[in-house]
Amino acid sequence: MEHDPYLWLEDVTGDESLDWVRARNAEALTELSETPRFAELRDDIRAVLDADDRIPYVGRRGEYLYNFWQDAAHPRGLWRRTTLESYRTDEPDWQVLIDVDALAADEGENWVWHGPKVLRPGYDRCLVQLSRGGADATVVREFDLESLTFVDDGFALDEAKSRIGWIDADHVFVGTDFGEGALTNSGYPRIAKRWRRGTPLSEATVVFEGKPDDVAVVAYHDPTPGYERDFVARAVDFYRTEYYLLGADDSLTRIEVPDDAEIDVEREWLLVETRSEWTINTRTYPAGALLAIRFDDFLAGDREFTVLFEPDEHTSLSYHAWTRNHLILATLTDVKSRLDVLTPHEGWRKEPLAGVPEVGTADIRGTDPDHGDEFLLDVSGFTQPSTLHRGVIGGELETLKRAPARFDAEGIDVRQHFAISDDGTRIPYFVVGAPESNGPALLIGYGGFEISLTPSYSGIIGRSWLARGGTYVVANIRGGGEYGPQWHQSVQKRNRLRVYEDFAAVARDLIERGITSPERLGIEGGSNGGLLTGVMLTRYPDLFGAVVSSVPLLDMLRYHLLLAGASWMAEYGDPDDADDADYLRKYSPYQNLAPELTYPPTLLMTSTRDDRVHPGHARKMVARMREFGHDVRYYENIEGGHGGAADNEQRAVKWALVFEFLWQRLAR
Repeated sequence: MEHDPYLWLEDVTGDESLDWVRARNAEALTELSETPRFAELRDDIRAVLDADDRIPYVGRRGEYLYNFWQDAAHPRGLWRRTTLESYRTDEPDWQVLIDVDALAADEGENWVWHGPKVLRPGYDRCLVQLSRGGADATVVREFDLESLTFVDDGFALDEAKSRIGWIDADHVFVGTDFGEGALTNSGYPRIAKRWRRGTPLSEATVVFEGKPDDVAVVAYHDPTPGYERDFVARAVDFYRTEYYLLGADDSLTRIEVPDDAEIDVEREWLLVETRSEWTINTRTYPAGALLAIRFDDFLAGDREFTVLFEPDEHTSLSYHAWTRNHLILATLTDVKSRLDVLTPHEGWRKEPLAGVPEVGTADIRGTDPDHGDEFLLDVSGFTQPSTLHRGVIGGELETLKRAPARFDAEGIDVRQHFAISDDGTRIPYFVVGAPESNGPALLIGYGGFEISLTPSYSGIIGRSWLARGGTYVVANIRGGGEYGPQWHQSVQKRNRLRVYEDFAAVARDLIERGITSPERLGIEGGSNGGLLTGVMLTRYPDLFGAVVSSVPLLDMLRYHLLLAGASWMAEYGDPDDADDADYLRKYSPYQNLAPELTYPPTLLMTSTRDDRVHPGHARKMVARMREFGHDVRYYENIEGGHGGAADNEQRAVKWALVFEFLWQRLAR
């Protein structure tokens, strides 16, 4: 490993590091925040985030619909609930369960809500997860949903990257930092235990132990009445998991599917989603297929699956969702969504989900498989504000809520184009903006972990960029899931450069079509997308006029040693392996900065409290760029976690800095 003069910046909360951070923050704020436009951007974004007429999205748990809500008066948020009858009205009667702002004030903590685990089927208790400053690590406390109080001497965990879930009212499965050796090299639980109410955590009994090199281990309970079962999942790496049925005597029965497949056990059914070809009993199933079989039959040795979905050149499976009697399949055809309903007790009869509009993106936002065939459907698009519908399979859709427009979309249209990457692969991308515009353009992408980027409405992008004359571009590059597992797997590890070739091909296509020009083309990405923009900076600097990299991975020769980095080696490779290090070094942004080259103006942003992607990546990149005299500025939010912000005020400042930087650099 070559000498790194900036290792000291990996000391997240060290005095010297934080002094450096504060100095860089002051420089960035002086440059970017002291303009009238910054204040307008910040206030516009804050108005979008805090708007009272936003759709309060809900999830059903028993008779209630639950919602988490943040606004100007409640920046840390309210966890609350109402009934369907009340939710149908313009002003629902919300019952506040936990006021996170009041709790934080009472306890002198910077609590950030990370959600509840509600006990099924009674829905009378939950395990609340609270984060300090937005970190992935959480504190866990038991909360009574009848008395609306935290339970004295209830289940509770100190701050850690824990995994905890109900078995019944008096038992939970738990994985946490039990002490030395309890965590994997990635920082997640290695040991799963069963913990009984009223006993100390030290007396919890082990049900499974993984290995230090595993990503994580979790035990979980399925409380579906009549189908109660316990399972263990051992994540060997990010994409390979072993699943076990946990018997009453803690015996383990391996569920014999490929370890890169994903499973779902629902009532009598086992669903298997393949990630690679699977040949069994002389039949071969392709990658990206969804297969079904009765769970007990499978355990008894039956391997005659029913194929519920099989991909083709244009169509992939996005996700599935159960109702009580049906299965909803969401698919993407050239990144455009479709929803179908399968009915298992009618031979898996398939038909389109009735009432789904032809335009926009349609997503299932919730179902209630314990009790009925209700579903919540959200429909939106780049220029189409969200509409939330409720339906029951076989019935008509009921419109529950409509979000108002956050920006004037008059004259803005949406086009899909295809760029040709270096190896001949067609790469789809969406262009949002006025057709005749050739002004500033913002190009975003992700390209990893089989995560798809689909059309969606953003009031922030609309007000801050589109309504001010900018063009917005979303690139569906390889590494995502837009065309199924192969779209992702074809660019893992040593083939990673194809991701960056795809993104560069989209940039060139935009320029060749006259949609924009290099000096007016900006890019932005976060996390793995921050790595993407970092590589664009160092490998393709002539294509861009401004680069934004948020909560990024940038030192790809040390990423596996920092926080959760070891868990991503299945995606990127192992820097300790000489062959892997060779190809990682070819694109690692930190190692490829050169003093003699000219790079576009750059903004790097991260959070001190990001305990997933280490802030040292961004800090060291900025320090080296400053050493070489490059045009760079840096902002690190002291709170925020991997999302980069802990509340709406911080989110508004963060995004206002991004857009002010882009407008300054691209609209000259």
